[in-house]
Amino acid sequence: MASIALNRDNDPGIRSLVTPEGVDLRVRLAPVSERGVALLIDLAIIVGSLIAITLAIGALLTQLKFAETWPAAQIVWMLGFFLLRNFYFTIFECGRRSATPGKRLIGLRVVARDGAALTADAVVARNAMRELELYLPLYFLFARGESIEAWIILAGIVWCGIFVLFPFFNRDRLRAGDFIAGTWVLKAPKQILLVDLTTEKPADAEYAFQPAQLDVYGVKELQVLEQVLRTAEPEAMLAVADQIRAKIGWKTRPSESDRAFLSAYYASLRRRLEQRLLFGKRKRDKHDLS
Repeated sequence: MASIALNRDNDPGIRSLVTPEGVDLRVRLAPVSERGVALLIDLAIIVGSLIAITLAIGALLTQLKFAETWPAAQIVWMLGFFLLRNFYFTIFECGRRSATPGKRLIGLRVVARDGAALTADAVVARNAMRELELYLPLYFLFARGESIEAWIILAGIVWCGIFVLFPFFNRDRLRAGDFIAGTWVLKAPKQILLVDLTTEKPADAEYAFQPAQLDVYGVKELQVLEQVLRTAEPEAMLAVADQIRAKIGWKTRPSESDRAFLSAYYASLRRRLEQRLLFGKRKRDKHDLS
């Protein structure tokens, strides 16, 4: 399990995440403003989809000369809204990118706070709370006084306001759904590999890694390994080398240095990932079984 600590810098949006390999990574939390913009984009997509479906059904009913097409269109609207509001966010966040179209446009993604793979249970839990955080407050806000007493509407708005304003009362700006599910939303800038470290000419010819040993890790771990090699801290290299050796079942050779082993593994892993990419297969991380 990875461990998370508060940032040691002045930037309040940075968090420190220590991976199982003992590497201290920095992640940036998504600002509330950007999350709000992403939500508005997703809601616009939902509403636009409902309008398009309703118009299409209405046109079809008109062509078939059905009377009272408006009630039928209303039923389609309600059914479509029910399906979209309950499954739109969940389906997209359970996908490979862990982000809805709105989040992808803004450059955000949902991740587990413990550094593990994001599970479907966590996604369902965080989005189940959206009913209290978004839809129910909107219902109370636009409810008509003729059908519901004013004091009930006011009490409902105050109660739902607790969930709506929840991100402003915790350091990590977590929604109630994120708090319950153990998730947070991070900035997800495009990940690109840095300058090829293989220019150092590691003696990887002496290390005959098998494909199965290289397929254990993906692009994310390659970038972590690259960072470790660049910083060249002996303790970090020792921890990562021991972790990789144990994971792939590698027996340490006499006089084998941690840096030589890591450099060789880095070069071999990089070539392996590039070869797989040529065939349209991109392994994101060690949790990606593709």
